[in-house]
Amino acid sequence: MDQQFSSVLASAANRDESAFAAIWRTHNASLVRYFRAFRPADAEDLASETWLAVARGLSTFVGDEKAFRAWLFTIARRRMLDSLRAERRRPLIDCRDVPERPTADAADVSELRTATYAAVQLIARLPRDQAEVVLLRSVAGLDVESVARIMGKRPGTVRVLAHRGLRRLRELVEPQL
Repeated sequence: MDQQFSSVLASAANRDESAFAAIWRTHNASLVRYFRAFRPADAEDLASETWLAVARGLSTFVGDEKAFRAWLFTIARRRMLDSLRAERRRPLIDCRDVPERPTADAADVSELRTATYAAVQLIARLPRDQAEVVLLRSVAGLDVESVARIMGKRPGTVRVLAHRGLRRLRELVEPQL
């Protein structure tokens, strides 16, 4: 989508549903994975809230796809922090027992979900800052400078957090191998 992004973005900003759907399809999976590390029960809801905010602000956005991803995950991080603050003020209702819609190939979907869930669970065991950096760098595909801006940290700090997080993940995975 890199080369077409400008035209797709312009169309989406002009309320073209198919263009917005193309952007959503490209970025939603990594957005949901990001949320699953911190808010597993709320991941889909937070992603939906994030996309609503994106839809509202899309006409004011200026930039390329890299800048869009940074903007998207900035909004996502704010939604997650808002959710964490709200949880402190009200009790949670666990809806994990609600079955999901059946898919065409349940075995493949189940295997992919199991692997994704295991990876996200490992990342969630990291200290919060390390987990967030690893997710923003690897899942969202953001560069160090974008992650630093999103998190309000220096690029060097982000590099150190990523290095320590990945080293800790290796330590967690090696005994399983």
